[in-house]
Amino acid sequence: MILQALYEYYQRKSQDPESGIAPPGLEVKELKFIIEIDEEGSFKNLLDVREKDDKGKLRGRKYLLPLSKGRSGKNAWQIANLLWDHYGYVLGHPKEKTEESIEMAKKQNSVFIALLKSLPFGLIKDSGIQAVLSFYEKRETEKVFSHPSWADCASIPGCNMSFKLLDDVLIIPERSRIKEFCSNETVPTEEEHKEGYCLITGEKGIIKQLHAQTPIRGSKSNAKIVAFQKKSGFDSYGKEQALNAPIISSSEFAYTTALKTLLNSKHNLTFIADATVLFWTQRKKDTSIKENEYEAAFLNMLSDPPKDNPDVGVAAAKMLFESVYTGKISTHSEDQYFALALSPNAARISVRFWKRGSLKDLAGRFLEHFEDFSIIHSDKDYETLTLNQILRATAFEYKSENIHPNLAASVMSSILNGLPYPSTLMQQTMRRIRAERNVNRTRAAILKAYLSRLARSNTRKGIKEVPMALDRGNRDIAYLLGRLFAVLEKIQEEANPGTNTTIRDRFYGAMSSTPATVFPMLMRLKNHHLSKLENQGRKINFEREIGEIVEGMRVEEMPSNLSLEKQGYFAIGYYHQRQSFFTKKEVNANSDSTESIKNKE
Repeated sequence: MILQALYEYYQRKSQDPESGIAPPGLEVKELKFIIEIDEEGSFKNLLDVREKDDKGKLRGRKYLLPLSKGRSGKNAWQIANLLWDHYGYVLGHPKEKTEESIEMAKKQNSVFIALLKSLPFGLIKDSGIQAVLSFYEKRETEKVFSHPSWADCASIPGCNMSFKLLDDVLIIPERSRIKEFCSNETVPTEEEHKEGYCLITGEKGIIKQLHAQTPIRGSKSNAKIVAFQKKSGFDSYGKEQALNAPIISSSEFAYTTALKTLLNSKHNLTFIADATVLFWTQRKKDTSIKENEYEAAFLNMLSDPPKDNPDVGVAAAKMLFESVYTGKISTHSEDQYFALALSPNAARISVRFWKRGSLKDLAGRFLEHFEDFSIIHSDKDYETLTLNQILRATAFEYKSENIHPNLAASVMSSILNGLPYPSTLMQQTMRRIRAERNVNRTRAAILKAYLSRLARSNTRKGIKEVPMALDRGNRDIAYLLGRLFAVLEKIQEEANPGTNTTIRDRFYGAMSSTPATVFPMLMRLKNHHLSKLENQGRKINFEREIGEIVEGMRVEEMPSNLSLEKQGYFAIGYYHQRQSFFTKKEVNANSDSTESIKNKE
């Protein structure tokens, strides 16, 4: 299904001349340095063509180049790309200063030159290729190593580079004759001569045994989404490697080119923890929807918001999905979306999740997700949380690299399928709350969403949906204990202005997990703090609040321990009660107005 969807994406985009997708035999690739030579092959300059991206990071410039060839194993050095490659092939520069690396670089360079000399007579007479061959015959490579920019090039592992004639606008691989040759070059390798029926299209053709490399962030440079080993469980009935799952060359080019195009797109790509997430749509032309607007909406749900206006992206996405779901923006039954998450796994790529469905269903799923995560919060908090914000709230120091493996894909799958959120999401959240004793807005929203979906799924008895704000009618013992703990903490804060340590720092863990052990002591401590309050009105209000909470709560039935779900209710009750102290009708002159900021992520 994944390969078929990628194949269809290529077929659609290849019919659009403005799509920028590579035609057969070519691919879009980043180059970081260009060797400038004259028509006699003399070295003139080493051009640094790197550019800064939106985050200020230097990246290579994209060019339409001859298609790279798959290479792996001990004989990978025998395969070179035409007129471009890394500095080992182009200049014979070793990646390390060892005898083995030096010898390998020499062999790579000889293969690179041999490929140029093997080109057809009509093409080898091209002035650009003749200049490159003269460059090697005159041994001009040493001049490149003496250029001031060489140190920057050599410091980049596997730096890709190519050639350009002096005063030409295009680099040599972009010349029309070379591009035409690459587009018509369909001669299979010695291994690729067997025919079969393609599992993507059903057409008969030459089977592609080594598929193109499609590396993602964090993977090796030769990582592939489709790869087979010899003499492994994939071999059967005398068929090895890709012969057991045949894909013909044209289909292989189409799906790998589509994948690489999506991986290089600003509109279809984002990152969540270690996962690379791709999203694209297939829909009828609709003038009411801007190009890539659905893609932008989806990515806004996942990515970090802009710092200058953190709510603008998510708010726009939410409005778009509401318009689709309510019918303000019409959608057709053929309007589909595709979501794919990939993660690095040694020399291969793992599929974290894959989902395709209608755009209207997607809108409904996201609106349900928004509703589940809706909870009362400070005006200074984000209106809607992105997936990255949600996941970082479960990680140590809120760092993406500390997010639990597979959690991003599991949560994303729950959203797209309308299923309960994974238990790992709640477990990691509770772990951070216990460690930091901090129930902020994001963590409270996670617990609310998890428990609400669990309640709707009817898979766990005793689990109830959680409202957005304080629910005075909720008589769940864990929720009441959380509310009570928040009131006791507030009394202590007002009785001891400026205190740096409260009962939350000392007793949150015990009260939320084994309340019977600390409940009597906290109630006695409460009396001490109440006696120190000078404002009698506040004292009476606190006593009324406590009375309302403990009404019907039997001390003899105080639980000796609370399950993980009940600890979630405790945290939500605590958060709801804390937020109620800062609503406009309840805030008074003695309230600490900075508390709402303290509770923010």
